[in-house]
Amino acid sequence: MAAKTVGELGERGLLDIVQSYCLPNTVGDDAAIQSAPRGKLVVTTDVLVESVHFSDRTTPPHAVGWRAAAANLSDLAAMGASPLSLVIAVGLPPETPAAWVTQVYEGITACCKPWNAGLVGGDLSRAQQRFFSITAIGEVQPNRIVRRAAARPGDLLVATGPHGSSRAGLELLLNPDCAPNLAEAEREQAIAAHQYPQPRLDLLPLFPPLWAKGDRVAGMDTSDGLADAIVQVCQLSGVGAAIDPEALPIAPWLQAGFGERGLDFALYGGEDFELLLAMPPVAAKWFLEQARTAAIVGEVRGDRGIILTGYGPLDRAATFQHFQA
Repeated sequence: MAAKTVGELGERGLLDIVQSYCLPNTVGDDAAIQSAPRGKLVVTTDVLVESVHFSDRTTPPHAVGWRAAAANLSDLAAMGASPLSLVIAVGLPPETPAAWVTQVYEGITACCKPWNAGLVGGDLSRAQQRFFSITAIGEVQPNRIVRRAAARPGDLLVATGPHGSSRAGLELLLNPDCAPNLAEAEREQAIAAHQYPQPRLDLLPLFPPLWAKGDRVAGMDTSDGLADAIVQVCQLSGVGAAIDPEALPIAPWLQAGFGERGLDFALYGGEDFELLLAMPPVAAKWFLEQARTAAIVGEVRGDRGIILTGYGPLDRAATFQHFQA
């Protein structure tokens, strides 16, 4: 009879499952070996913890794996880096169904596949609750690194796609009756945005000509919220900004379904995995012609204040904070 839990499988049996999702000829030693690129290696790590980042109530196992990979791939995209590979550390209670683990790894693999990246190893451990720690490795040319501290007065702030949809999807999963006027297709769109966020690696081909037009790009991903990204880029660059709430890229149904909370979701909801970029106006206008989901949401200014026009100062404190009571 086939084992049904990881406790019944044991470490060796569980390794047989997870190693089947690794790239060929990469596992079996104490560490993975990769060819060194001609540019710079970019390394990022994200942790997903049960009851903090996912739960059976909101996230099926395939989506858990997808989100775990997407969080790391989004960080690479925010640096202008192309992905090479991932390693993953996994903690599991022994009673975890083996089928649940298989579906998680299928989700990781599915998210990585379009970008020719994949798992090359990791570690397993018994734990009291399920968690994943993924480290992603990418490469970028030294003179093409996107950094948070590179914004300058006069730059335009660009959000690469819709914000707030993921937070709306989570709200619908937790409270299915919270937006009764949403059509079924809109509900499905919101839930998909939460469970299957798309890391914006598709924009990387635009970066080389973008650098040629503006010689500088600042930015970061918006996984902790668009407001958080705006504040961090401005603070690290020593600048301020004026943000136009009417210009924020928001799905048409968001405010219709959630009212004033729609704007809060867009600014503070997080987990949209889009990018916030700051660049000279000529570069920003060219970028918008190429990336149809993008929008100019504000302008970088020389003072340190960050203003949401018509509302007052932008409040980063409203974003998710891991250790805030």
